[in-house]
Amino acid sequence: QVQLAESGGGLVQPGGSLRLSCARSGSSASIYAMGWYRQAPGKQREFVAAQTVATSSNTNYAEAMKGRFTISKDNAKNTVYLQMNSLKPEDTAVYYCNAKSFSNPRDYWGQGTQVTVSS
Repeated sequence: QVQLAESGGGLVQPGGSLRLSCARSGSSASIYAMGWYRQAPGKQREFVAAQTVATSSNTNYAEAMKGRFTISKDNAKNTVYLQMNSLKPEDTAVYYCNAKSFSNPRDYWGQGTQVTVSS
């Protein structure tokens, strides 16, 4: 079974930066994409960014994150990263790692890591 573990969250001032990591363990069969979603208190979970596992590395960003967030990966380490720059208070949320499997198909989720942007 696939397990995802996020790290790198914390408290940062507006304009600051954080780098999130998501390490995948267990079976990697049929995983074709990994990425990030976030959920603020009282809000729906929203898409942040995703990247295909294949070396062609197709990427997709939510419009609000373009130019500030960058997704990357290290397939040898089964890890995906999210570099977040110029953070704003509205970026405050729990950030969840996501992996998509072609088998079923289905989604795997991490436990989440808290990102708080506050002065």
